[in-house]
Amino acid sequence: MSILENIRTHEDLLRLDDTQLEALCAEIRAFLIESLSHTGGHLASNLGTVELSVAMDRVYDPWRDRIVFDVGHQCYTHKLLTGRMEGFARLRHMGGVSGFPKPGESEADAFIAGHASNSVSVALGMARARTRLGADYDVAALIGDGALTGGLAYEGLSNAGQSGEPMVVILNDNAMSIRRNVGGMARLLSRLRVRPAYFEFKRRYRGTVGKIKPLYNAIHAVKEQVKGAILPANVFDDLGFYYLGPVDGHDIKGLISALTWARDMRVPVLLHVITQKGRGYPMAELHPDRYHGVGPYDAATGELRRSGESFSAAVGQELELLAAADRRIAALTAAMADGTGLSGFERKYPERFFDTGIAEEHTVAMAAGMAKQGMLPVAALYSSFLQRSYDQLIHDVSLQRLHVVLGVDRAGLVGEDGETHHGLFDVAFLGTVPGMTLWCPASFAEARDMLRAALYDTDGPAALRYPRGGEGEYRSGGAAGLRAFGGAGDVSVVCYGTMINEALEAQRRLAEEGIAAQVLKLGRVLPLPEGLTDALAPRVVVAEEVCDAGCVGRRLLSEAALAGESPRARLLNLGDGIVGQGTTAELRALRGIDAAAIVRAAKELMSDEG
Repeated sequence: MSILENIRTHEDLLRLDDTQLEALCAEIRAFLIESLSHTGGHLASNLGTVELSVAMDRVYDPWRDRIVFDVGHQCYTHKLLTGRMEGFARLRHMGGVSGFPKPGESEADAFIAGHASNSVSVALGMARARTRLGADYDVAALIGDGALTGGLAYEGLSNAGQSGEPMVVILNDNAMSIRRNVGGMARLLSRLRVRPAYFEFKRRYRGTVGKIKPLYNAIHAVKEQVKGAILPANVFDDLGFYYLGPVDGHDIKGLISALTWARDMRVPVLLHVITQKGRGYPMAELHPDRYHGVGPYDAATGELRRSGESFSAAVGQELELLAAADRRIAALTAAMADGTGLSGFERKYPERFFDTGIAEEHTVAMAAGMAKQGMLPVAALYSSFLQRSYDQLIHDVSLQRLHVVLGVDRAGLVGEDGETHHGLFDVAFLGTVPGMTLWCPASFAEARDMLRAALYDTDGPAALRYPRGGEGEYRSGGAAGLRAFGGAGDVSVVCYGTMINEALEAQRRLAEEGIAAQVLKLGRVLPLPEGLTDALAPRVVVAEEVCDAGCVGRRLLSEAALAGESPRARLLNLGDGIVGQGTTAELRALRGIDAAAIVRAAKELMSDEG
């Protein structure tokens, strides 16, 4: 039996010697490469953090201590070490292990994590709770250099560094921007700091001189003055952290020593760890971005399954065409150029392409500034990440009715990434933005036409919401606000986006049972198309892939009531919007918004005498 198969508790990990720990890391890498080739998942990031995760779960007891992941997609090793190896056969699938930390899945997961930059704030909150309540546990936050592009990370660092709370922030730097910010002299000092001999000296020093407070404080003050005079400023020192690093993120023995020392200092410590994304898998090492999040692949060759055309690509390609004729057009995204289909725009028009990092608030505010000065900015952001920008949409865009166009990517159910990534709230919160126009294409052709309409036929803020990939693409074009499929019937089925497929299938099934249903497809949901309430039958089913609060169905019924109409209705949606992982088809069926559910709702209305 392998070492990994015997690891289920913290005590199991503590029993391993240095040689066994290195062998364990090799086993984990081999397991991840093979297992993810069948299920897909976040490959490169997890291969890069194997040793770091083993060290964290060795130094900290995850069932007692609190390890807060940032984003969380790099938690696979942690899950393997906490008794969830068998669940990897269905990783990110319905009923399987989640691809992100989930306390409901295991007490070893301290906090749900799917979005970036919040780990330091959450960890500080846990540390403060520990101190106030007199509890006994340690707290650590693992944050990547990518997440440090988000402003919330600095709000947390600023407060945590000044708090005095014993906690460790582990900065996982996979050789990107933050390395240039630290400075060469700081690196030299840091390498000295993390040597075991230096740790031992510091422990003895604190155990002797540290007991004589006046002497310790005087020596410490002199040391800080000398350091400040000869070394460049270190932003983490300035924020109040004791900075350690950089540490080799693939030296398991050194990592355990550094983490132990950082934990035992009992002050805010930032441990800077250098890792290699994709470590141990040549294809992922060469192309870490391509192997960041993957579908099933050939483990031997690394060949990825090719995906077809997507809504993201259609929007990006159309934007390129429009930009060729209009130099006012600019494209913005928040660290998702490939995911939002803008990599081609970046290559063709680099001077008009802006990747802001994980900073959606800044992205929207910057777009507002561009629009105010005559540009036509298009900001492509994932729906669940756009949530961060609500304040900017109201204050910076809407109040001045600025013409900012949003590409709301990954709208609706996104499948395997689960509740942290489904885009189920955008219709609700965009519906409260004054002057907002929201288009919902059901096909690539509609996406292209609606992008043109948003840019040139709309005043003020405008948005297109479209799903991940190209699944459910319906072959139609144009930018019509309302389309009717079938004549007036017994029941009106109202839908938008790719839910048109479920509605049309329900229409077919109802016809087989002698029930005439007219499908009303909305191309625009903000504002609702004119004449919509007049087109409704006495019975209405509204099927939406969004949360219930603020959904189109509720707004439609409200407008009908104000117009003196009172159709009997069934609203099919995703309730509170908290939906787990699974394929779109599985989740639609599970949550009752698929064709079968529409048929059931229509038949209930037909048989409802009240």
